Amino acid sequence: MKKNILLIHTGGTISMSEDTSGAVKPGTNNPLTQGTDHLSGLADLVVEEPFNLPSPHITPKEMMELKYILEDYDKKGNIDGAVITHGTDTLEETAYFLDLTCQASFPVVVTGAMRSSNEIGSDGLYNLISSIRVASSPDAKGKGVLVVLNDEIHTAVNVTKTHTSNISTFQSPQYGPIGIVTKRGVLFHHTPTKHENYPVLDISKKVSLIKAYAGMDSSILKAILGLKVDGVVIEALGQGNLPPAALEGVKDLIKNNIPVVIVSRSFAGIVQDVYGYEGGGKHLKELGVIFSNGLNGQKARIKLLVALTKTDNMDEIAEMFMF
Repeated sequence: MKKNILLIHTGGTISMSEDTSGAVKPGTNNPLTQGTDHLSGLADLVVEEPFNLPSPHITPKEMMELKYILEDYDKKGNIDGAVITHGTDTLEETAYFLDLTCQASFPVVVTGAMRSSNEIGSDGLYNLISSIRVASSPDAKGKGVLVVLNDEIHTAVNVTKTHTSNISTFQSPQYGPIGIVTKRGVLFHHTPTKHENYPVLDISKKVSLIKAYAGMDSSILKAILGLKVDGVVIEALGQGNLPPAALEGVKDLIKNNIPVVIVSRSFAGIVQDVYGYEGGGKHLKELGVIFSNGLNGQKARIKLLVALTKTDNMDEIAEMFMF
Protein backbone atom coordinates (compact mmCIF):
# COMPACT_ATOMS: atom_id res chain seq x y z
CA MET A 1 0.00 0.00 0.00
CA LYS A 2 1.34 3.45 -0.92
CA LYS A 3 2.15 5.80 1.94
CA ASN A 4 0.95 9.38 2.33
CA ILE A 5 4.06 11.56 2.10
CA LEU A 6 4.19 15.30 2.75
CA LEU A 7 6.57 16.90 0.23
CA ILE A 8 7.79 20.38 1.20
CA HIS A 9 9.76 22.41 -1.34
CA THR A 10 11.89 25.27 0.01
CA GLY A 11 14.15 26.13 -2.94
CA GLY A 12 17.86 25.59 -3.52
CA THR A 13 19.82 24.11 -6.42
CA ILE A 14 17.44 21.16 -6.62
CA SER A 15 14.73 23.59 -7.75
CA MET A 16 16.89 25.85 -9.94
CA SER A 17 17.90 25.86 -13.61
CA GLU A 18 21.05 26.84 -15.46
CA ASP A 19 20.57 29.65 -18.01
CA THR A 20 22.43 30.18 -21.30
CA SER A 21 25.19 32.13 -19.53
CA GLY A 22 25.86 29.24 -17.13
CA ALA A 23 24.33 30.99 -14.12
CA VAL A 24 22.25 28.78 -11.84
CA LYS A 25 19.29 30.60 -10.30
CA PRO A 26 15.62 30.22 -9.36
CA GLY A 27 13.11 30.50 -12.18
CA THR A 28 9.52 31.69 -12.18
CA ASN A 29 8.36 28.15 -11.45
CA ASN A 30 9.95 25.45 -9.32
CA PRO A 31 10.55 22.53 -11.76
CA LEU A 32 9.91 20.04 -8.97
CA THR A 33 6.35 21.30 -8.44
CA GLN A 34 5.61 20.74 -12.13
CA GLY A 35 6.72 17.12 -12.18
CA THR A 36 5.13 15.26 -9.31
CA ASP A 37 2.93 13.08 -11.52
CA HIS A 38 5.72 10.62 -12.30
CA LEU A 39 6.35 10.28 -8.54
CA SER A 40 2.81 9.08 -7.93
CA GLY A 41 3.86 5.44 -8.15
CA LEU A 42 6.07 5.91 -5.07
CA ALA A 43 3.56 7.51 -2.71
CA ASP A 44 0.46 9.65 -2.44
CA LEU A 45 2.01 13.12 -2.20
CA VAL A 46 0.75 16.19 -0.41
CA VAL A 47 2.83 19.10 -1.75
CA GLU A 48 3.61 22.36 0.05
CA GLU A 49 5.89 25.20 -1.06
CA PRO A 50 6.03 27.74 1.79
CA PHE A 51 8.91 29.65 0.15
CA ASN A 52 11.42 29.30 -2.68
CA LEU A 53 14.81 30.47 -1.43
CA PRO A 54 18.47 29.74 -2.10
CA SER A 55 19.83 28.12 1.04
CA PRO A 56 22.08 31.09 2.01
CA HIS A 57 18.80 33.03 2.38
CA ILE A 58 17.40 30.56 4.93
CA THR A 59 17.21 31.83 8.53
CA PRO A 60 15.83 30.39 11.78
CA LYS A 61 12.54 32.07 10.84
CA GLU A 62 12.13 29.72 7.85
CA MET A 63 13.33 26.77 9.94
CA MET A 64 10.58 27.51 12.48
CA GLU A 65 8.03 27.75 9.66
CA LEU A 66 9.00 24.24 8.50
CA LYS A 67 8.74 22.93 12.05
CA TYR A 68 5.19 24.29 12.37
CA ILE A 69 4.13 22.86 8.99
CA LEU A 70 5.38 19.42 9.98
CA GLU A 71 3.71 19.57 13.39
CA ASP A 72 0.41 20.83 11.94
CA TYR A 73 0.25 17.91 9.51
CA ASP A 74 1.15 15.53 12.33
CA LYS A 75 -1.81 16.81 14.35
CA LYS A 76 -4.15 16.38 11.38
CA GLY A 77 -3.00 12.77 10.97
CA ASN A 78 -2.94 10.62 7.82
CA ILE A 79 0.70 11.51 6.97
CA ASP A 80 3.23 8.67 7.07
CA GLY A 81 6.39 10.68 6.41
CA ALA A 82 7.76 13.96 5.10
CA VAL A 83 10.44 14.99 2.61
CA ILE A 84 11.90 18.50 2.50
CA THR A 85 13.83 19.68 -0.56
CA HIS A 86 16.44 22.27 0.41
CA GLY A 87 19.55 24.02 -0.85
CA THR A 88 22.71 22.23 0.23
CA ASP A 89 24.70 25.15 1.68
CA THR A 90 22.64 25.30 4.89
CA LEU A 91 20.80 21.98 4.57
CA GLU A 92 22.57 20.45 7.56
CA GLU A 93 21.60 23.39 9.78
CA THR A 94 17.90 23.19 8.91
CA ALA A 95 17.95 19.41 9.31
CA TYR A 96 19.64 19.66 12.72
CA PHE A 97 17.29 22.42 13.89
CA LEU A 98 14.30 20.22 13.02
CA ASP A 99 15.99 17.24 14.64
CA LEU A 100 16.30 19.23 17.89
CA THR A 101 12.89 20.87 17.88
CA CYS A 102 10.27 19.23 15.65
CA GLN A 103 7.59 17.28 17.53
CA ALA A 104 6.16 15.44 14.50
CA SER A 105 5.96 11.67 15.02
CA PHE A 106 6.50 10.57 11.41
CA PRO A 107 9.92 10.26 9.67
CA VAL A 108 11.32 13.49 8.27
CA VAL A 109 13.90 13.41 5.46
CA VAL A 110 15.80 16.41 4.07
CA THR A 111 17.38 16.26 0.62
CA GLY A 112 18.88 18.49 -2.05
CA ALA A 113 21.02 18.44 -5.16
CA MET A 114 24.45 19.60 -6.28
CA ARG A 115 23.41 20.04 -9.91
CA SER A 116 20.43 22.06 -11.06
CA SER A 117 17.42 20.53 -12.78
CA ASN A 118 18.56 21.03 -16.40
CA GLU A 119 22.28 20.29 -16.00
CA ILE A 120 23.79 17.09 -17.39
CA GLY A 121 23.93 14.54 -14.60
CA SER A 122 21.38 16.35 -12.46
CA ASP A 123 21.02 14.50 -9.16
CA GLY A 124 17.92 16.22 -7.83
CA LEU A 125 15.17 13.91 -9.05
CA TYR A 126 17.12 10.80 -8.05
CA ASN A 127 17.71 12.17 -4.54
CA LEU A 128 14.04 13.09 -4.26
CA ILE A 129 12.94 9.59 -5.27
CA SER A 130 15.36 8.05 -2.75
CA SER A 131 14.11 10.37 -0.02
CA ILE A 132 10.46 9.51 -0.66
CA ARG A 133 11.37 5.84 -0.41
CA VAL A 134 13.17 6.41 2.90
CA ALA A 135 10.33 8.52 4.33
CA SER A 136 7.94 5.70 3.36
CA SER A 137 10.00 3.06 5.14
CA PRO A 138 8.71 1.92 8.54
CA ASP A 139 12.35 1.47 9.58
CA ALA A 140 12.94 5.23 9.28
CA LYS A 141 10.69 5.99 12.23
CA GLY A 142 12.32 6.94 15.52
CA LYS A 143 15.73 7.75 14.06
CA GLY A 144 15.44 11.52 14.15
CA VAL A 145 15.59 13.76 11.11
CA LEU A 146 17.45 12.05 8.26
CA VAL A 147 19.44 13.47 5.35
CA VAL A 148 19.36 11.44 2.13
CA LEU A 149 21.55 12.10 -0.91
CA ASN A 150 23.66 9.97 -3.25
CA ASP A 151 22.15 6.65 -2.09
CA GLU A 152 23.15 7.27 1.54
CA ILE A 153 21.10 7.90 4.69
CA HIS A 154 22.68 10.12 7.33
CA THR A 155 21.55 11.48 10.68
CA ALA A 156 21.04 15.23 10.92
CA VAL A 157 23.34 15.44 13.94
CA ASN A 158 26.37 13.93 12.17
CA VAL A 159 26.09 14.84 8.48
CA THR A 160 27.97 17.77 6.98
CA LYS A 161 28.75 19.20 3.56
CA THR A 162 32.38 18.31 2.79
CA HIS A 163 32.88 19.38 -0.83
CA THR A 164 31.81 22.50 -2.69
CA SER A 165 30.51 20.75 -5.81
CA ASN A 166 30.88 16.94 -5.71
CA ILE A 167 27.59 15.02 -5.58
CA SER A 168 28.98 12.88 -2.74
CA THR A 169 29.55 16.00 -0.65
CA PHE A 170 27.38 14.94 2.32
CA GLN A 171 29.33 12.76 4.73
CA SER A 172 29.22 11.88 8.43
CA PRO A 173 32.82 12.13 9.68
CA GLN A 174 33.83 9.33 12.08
CA TYR A 175 30.43 7.65 11.95
CA GLY A 176 29.43 7.25 8.33
CA PRO A 177 25.87 6.82 7.01
CA ILE A 178 23.35 4.80 9.01
CA GLY A 179 21.82 3.24 5.91
CA ILE A 180 21.76 3.00 2.14
CA VAL A 181 19.15 3.15 -0.61
CA THR A 182 19.34 0.41 -3.24
CA LYS A 183 17.18 -0.54 -6.20
CA ARG A 184 15.69 -3.31 -4.06
CA GLY A 185 14.96 -1.37 -0.91
CA VAL A 186 15.96 0.88 2.00
CA LEU A 187 18.50 -0.73 4.30
CA PHE A 188 19.45 0.62 7.73
CA HIS A 189 22.63 -0.87 9.21
CA HIS A 190 22.97 1.43 12.24
CA THR A 191 20.50 2.91 14.71
CA PRO A 192 21.26 6.05 16.75
CA THR A 193 21.42 5.25 20.46
CA LYS A 194 20.35 8.71 21.65
CA HIS A 195 18.12 11.50 20.45
CA GLU A 196 17.42 14.86 22.08
CA ASN A 197 14.40 17.02 21.40
CA TYR A 198 13.26 20.32 22.86
CA PRO A 199 9.86 22.00 22.43
CA VAL A 200 10.57 25.50 21.11
CA LEU A 201 8.04 28.23 20.40
CA ASP A 202 10.32 30.91 18.96
CA ILE A 203 13.93 31.61 18.08
CA SER A 204 14.89 35.18 18.95
CA LYS A 205 18.40 35.00 20.40
CA LYS A 206 21.59 36.12 18.65
CA VAL A 207 24.56 33.75 18.52
CA SER A 208 27.85 34.44 16.71
CA LEU A 209 30.22 31.84 15.25
CA ILE A 210 33.94 32.52 14.80
CA LYS A 211 37.02 30.47 13.93
CA ALA A 212 40.24 30.54 15.95
CA TYR A 213 43.60 30.99 14.23
CA ALA A 214 47.30 31.33 15.04
CA GLY A 215 47.93 34.73 16.62
CA MET A 216 44.26 35.37 17.42
CA ASP A 217 43.75 38.10 20.02
CA SER A 218 40.71 39.42 21.89
CA SER A 219 39.72 42.18 19.48
CA ILE A 220 37.00 40.26 17.63
CA LEU A 221 35.60 38.86 20.89
CA LYS A 222 35.43 42.34 22.40
CA ALA A 223 33.71 43.59 19.25
CA ILE A 224 31.17 40.78 19.50
CA LEU A 225 30.52 41.72 23.13
CA GLY A 226 29.65 45.22 21.94
CA LEU A 227 27.09 43.79 19.51
CA LYS A 228 24.94 42.55 22.40
CA VAL A 229 24.99 38.91 21.41
CA ASP A 230 23.41 36.21 23.58
CA GLY A 231 26.02 33.53 22.92
CA VAL A 232 29.25 32.76 21.07
CA VAL A 233 30.55 29.58 19.45
CA ILE A 234 34.28 29.35 18.74
CA GLU A 235 35.81 26.81 16.39
CA ALA A 236 38.93 26.35 18.52
CA LEU A 237 42.26 24.75 17.68
CA GLY A 238 42.84 21.01 17.98
CA GLN A 239 41.12 19.39 20.95
CA GLY A 240 39.81 22.75 22.15
CA ASN A 241 42.57 25.29 22.69
CA LEU A 242 42.94 29.03 22.10
CA PRO A 243 45.87 31.45 21.82
CA PRO A 244 46.50 33.16 25.19
CA ALA A 245 45.88 36.60 23.68
CA ALA A 246 42.24 35.61 23.10
CA LEU A 247 41.56 34.81 26.75
CA GLU A 248 40.76 38.35 27.86
CA GLY A 249 37.89 38.46 25.36
CA VAL A 250 36.63 35.05 26.49
CA LYS A 251 36.67 36.17 30.13
CA ASP A 252 34.76 39.36 29.30
CA LEU A 253 32.02 37.39 27.55
CA ILE A 254 31.61 34.94 30.43
CA LYS A 255 31.70 37.77 32.97
CA ASN A 256 28.70 39.25 31.13
CA ASN A 257 26.83 35.91 31.35
CA ILE A 258 27.30 35.21 27.64
CA PRO A 259 27.92 31.49 27.13
CA VAL A 260 31.02 30.61 25.10
CA VAL A 261 30.82 27.19 23.45
CA ILE A 262 33.95 25.52 22.10
CA VAL A 263 34.07 23.12 19.16
CA SER A 264 37.09 22.13 17.07
CA ARG A 265 37.98 23.56 13.70
CA SER A 266 39.33 20.08 12.90
CA PHE A 267 37.30 17.96 10.52
CA ALA A 268 36.79 15.08 12.96
CA GLY A 269 37.15 14.36 16.68
CA ILE A 270 35.71 16.02 19.77
CA VAL A 271 36.96 18.80 22.05
CA GLN A 272 38.26 17.83 25.48
CA ASP A 273 39.79 19.63 28.46
CA VAL A 274 43.22 17.99 28.04
CA TYR A 275 45.88 20.69 27.89
CA GLY A 276 46.71 22.60 31.06
CA TYR A 277 48.78 25.45 29.60
CA GLU A 278 47.44 28.99 29.27
CA GLY A 279 44.65 28.85 26.71
CA GLY A 280 44.59 25.05 26.73
CA GLY A 281 41.32 23.15 27.08
CA LYS A 282 41.73 22.49 30.79
CA HIS A 283 42.36 26.18 31.41
CA LEU A 284 39.35 27.17 29.29
CA LYS A 285 37.13 24.73 31.19
CA GLU A 286 38.20 26.34 34.46
CA LEU A 287 37.23 29.75 33.05
CA GLY A 288 33.70 28.49 32.39
CA VAL A 289 33.88 27.75 28.67
CA ILE A 290 31.37 25.11 27.54
CA PHE A 291 32.68 22.14 25.55
CA SER A 292 30.45 20.68 22.83
CA ASN A 293 30.33 16.92 22.41
CA GLY A 294 31.31 16.43 18.76
CA LEU A 295 29.20 19.04 16.94
CA ASN A 296 30.68 21.23 14.23
CA GLY A 297 30.52 25.00 14.53
CA GLN A 298 27.35 25.63 12.56
CA LYS A 299 25.41 22.96 14.44
CA ALA A 300 26.72 24.07 17.82
CA ARG A 301 25.39 27.53 16.96
CA ILE A 302 21.95 26.05 16.18
CA LYS A 303 22.01 24.12 19.44
CA LEU A 304 23.00 27.20 21.45
CA LEU A 305 20.14 29.15 19.83
CA VAL A 306 17.77 26.40 20.97
CA ALA A 307 19.35 26.14 24.43
CA LEU A 308 19.00 29.88 25.02
CA THR A 309 15.25 29.65 24.41
CA LYS A 310 15.09 27.27 27.37
CA THR A 311 17.51 28.83 29.88
CA ASP A 312 20.26 31.39 30.41
CA ASN A 313 21.82 29.34 33.21
CA MET A 314 25.40 28.44 32.24
CA ASP A 315 25.36 25.09 34.05
CA GLU A 316 22.11 24.03 32.41
CA ILE A 317 23.41 25.02 28.97
CA ALA A 318 26.64 23.13 29.59
CA GLU A 319 24.63 20.05 30.55
CA MET A 320 22.72 20.23 27.25
CA PHE A 321 26.00 20.24 25.34
CA MET A 322 27.21 17.10 27.12
CA PHE A 323 24.55 15.05 25.31
